[in-house]
Amino acid sequence: MFGAEQALRIWVDPSRLIGFGLSMNDLSTAITQQNAQIAPGRVGDSPTVAGQRVTIPLTVQGQLRTPEEFAAIVLKANADGSKVVLGDVARVELGAQTYSFVNRENGKTATVAAVQQSPGANAVRTAEGVQKRLAELSHTLPSGMSYAVPFNTAPFVKISIEKVVHTLLEAMVLVFLVMLLFLQNIRYTLIPAIVAPIALLGTFTVMLMAGFSINVLTMFGMVLAIGIIVDDAIVVVENVERLMATEGLSPKEATVKAMTEITGAVIGITLVLTAVFIPMGLASGSVGVIYRQFTLSMAVSILFSAFLALSLTPALCATLLKPVDPGHHEKGGVFGWFNRRFDRMTRSYEHRVTGLVRRSGRMMAVFVLLSVVLILAFRALPSAFLPEEDQGYFMTSFQLPSDATQERTLDQVRQFESHVAARPGIQSNISILGFSFSGSGPNAALAFTMLKDWDRRDGATAADESARAQAAMSDITEGTVMSLLPPSIDEMGTSSGFSLRLQDRANRGHAALKAAETQLLELAAQSSIVANVYPDGLPTGPSLHLDIDRQKAEALGVPFTAISETLTAAMGSLYINDFPNAGRMQQVIVQADAPARMQIDDVLKLYVRNANGGMVPLAEVVTPVWEDAPLQMVRYQGIPSVRISGSPAPGASSGAAMAEMERIAKQLPSGFAVEWTGQSLQERQSAAQAPLLLALSMLVVFLVLAALYESWAIPLSVMLVVPLGLLGAVAAVILREMPNDVFFKVGMITVIGLSTKNAILIVEYARQLHAQGMEVRDAAVTAARLRLRPILMTSLAFTLGVVPLMLAWGSSAETQHAIGTGVFGGMITATVLAVLFVPAFFVFVIGGLERLDDWRRARRSSAPPHNKS
Repeated sequence: MFGAEQALRIWVDPSRLIGFGLSMNDLSTAITQQNAQIAPGRVGDSPTVAGQRVTIPLTVQGQLRTPEEFAAIVLKANADGSKVVLGDVARVELGAQTYSFVNRENGKTATVAAVQQSPGANAVRTAEGVQKRLAELSHTLPSGMSYAVPFNTAPFVKISIEKVVHTLLEAMVLVFLVMLLFLQNIRYTLIPAIVAPIALLGTFTVMLMAGFSINVLTMFGMVLAIGIIVDDAIVVVENVERLMATEGLSPKEATVKAMTEITGAVIGITLVLTAVFIPMGLASGSVGVIYRQFTLSMAVSILFSAFLALSLTPALCATLLKPVDPGHHEKGGVFGWFNRRFDRMTRSYEHRVTGLVRRSGRMMAVFVLLSVVLILAFRALPSAFLPEEDQGYFMTSFQLPSDATQERTLDQVRQFESHVAARPGIQSNISILGFSFSGSGPNAALAFTMLKDWDRRDGATAADESARAQAAMSDITEGTVMSLLPPSIDEMGTSSGFSLRLQDRANRGHAALKAAETQLLELAAQSSIVANVYPDGLPTGPSLHLDIDRQKAEALGVPFTAISETLTAAMGSLYINDFPNAGRMQQVIVQADAPARMQIDDVLKLYVRNANGGMVPLAEVVTPVWEDAPLQMVRYQGIPSVRISGSPAPGASSGAAMAEMERIAKQLPSGFAVEWTGQSLQERQSAAQAPLLLALSMLVVFLVLAALYESWAIPLSVMLVVPLGLLGAVAAVILREMPNDVFFKVGMITVIGLSTKNAILIVEYARQLHAQGMEVRDAAVTAARLRLRPILMTSLAFTLGVVPLMLAWGSSAETQHAIGTGVFGGMITATVLAVLFVPAFFVFVIGGLERLDDWRRARRSSAPPHNKS
């Protein structure tokens, strides 16, 4: 509640109080005594005397109800019948409980209430419930008053989910168009189209049971999953169609044979794609929460896809498909042109792979070179935590000198309000004087500026409007005004950019800490990597220390409590008790009237009563001393600190900005160090966890494959493809000048799983052919040729499925770009390079293992027999 409830305010005139020989303590005592609750009981209440037949409750008006009744409180009565009442020394009125805050909506006076949802609550439903309740209460508002909701973050959530749903639908359409292009029969396309929604519905059911909600992150997982969950169905349908075309089998016979050939591959792919996401769910901190959203949505959908591929898809193939002629691929039109081109490409591919597997050693050398390039490129990537989204609003913090009054602060706020009122893309602005994220006081203010809906902005963005507001307020001479975007995650800090604590670890004192802060800010201002670095706290400034001579006060008979109560009541405000007003209990507050507390001399003119009943001026026992003192003391992890915030310079990443601030901090005197907090701390922790998560994901995939094939050679030939996929992911984000953030890491883990999926399709079939007696090179070439079509079909389906993410605009576009770009690039190289390198990997690993076994057998057979003595 940034407004204030009503209260009975008693504004005291100290000069009149002194003229009547009264003190502030006399006044507060009289109010306490005459505004009191009384419980008079009942006449004839139990226990009673014999014969008492009636009991009557007694009522007394102990609490006063109106300003007039309070003004009539007797403070002093004389023997001649004269008296002094409260109204003689004070102005009594209904006012505000506090005047610390002033609220303005679009330049007009308002009162503000902030509503924050509980942890786990639905943001959209909460906002709808609040607005519904406000509509009900609007009929009870006084005449001339109305309500508005000028600041609401729920539309961003709602629009973001709607955008992701649109992206999901676009991805599904693209995926099914790819299937139609390759399968060229609506019946074949219909089977994956039936399976995919069932898998998605099953995933939603599991999410509901697990207590997860449908949010932007889980929906992004669904978008990534849509290209994966049709893969298994595509592999089954394509294999059934191939067997019907090449061997003339009936749909049922082809389905049975197809399942014997590919069940192992489907299981292997499913285990790999599921296992690769499990380590993400083990991450700690806020990034772990993000990872778990993706882990659940993707892993569950993949498991449902595999289950349906091994149960429903074969049944649909045997039921819906019709026998085909051996030459059914020889069609006319677009499909015929595509088939002829694809067959020609397949023959060229087979010829190329035949040559490559004969040079597997050279291919491994090229692979090593590409891996080195990947490592160097990955290390060169700028780092970040989360992309800065246009959430539909920005914030502006006002920080004036410590001695600034609310009137001076209001002048700066009005200048800002004039600027935003002239901007066509801005819908509303609400300003709160007396409060900011740096602290509370008359010299602080905070504004929330909402932009219009994305389709009504004419290209305006929150970042652009924030920069324009910053430029418009750059010429002010009083204090600091900073326009900032909100943090990517609510409650994770107060704004975007970075936040740190400069700590005084050597306990050098507050003056030395402020000097180090000034030095750090000066060095940061000279850097081209960071921008808008500012102290995020109330400034140090002049203050008056009232030095009370306690010994002299005791000698004059003045109790210390009388001095403290007088100062509190006159210069601050003193809560006395409550009074009933319009059905509510509200506070009674005493304070000196405004003209009597504007100067330090007004403090010294106050009087207190001594033990003898005399009046003693505070000037006798109080000495004012000017000094510089902090308005707030900050400790971080128990160490004296100051808060500092800032932003990366245009073109720089948050990771680079953090590294720059750490470099600058090393130039400070010894004993001072920086510690990250909020979103910056989470970024640093997520960066430290990322290499371990990637390594753990690859290890889990390797162990799963090793357990499945009971061999280390097959998993090794599969896992070698991972760097090829990651190379494309890194290259894609470099080309789009994007950083290595949390969502890119999700994309990399997805690419790891999908890269191994393509390799499994080739290696699994090559292993079967080799086990049947085919030479290892021939097995690799044959498997690559037969699996080329399903690999290209599934990879193209998934790649086109993430295109809407990569090209998204509007709400949550930056997050969609961060996810889609890396995955798109990774799938390109994981497909193009994998179909060339995987056969060579298989020949190099399996062939090398066989040569090693032959060498060992030859060595054992040529060894001389061991003579027993």
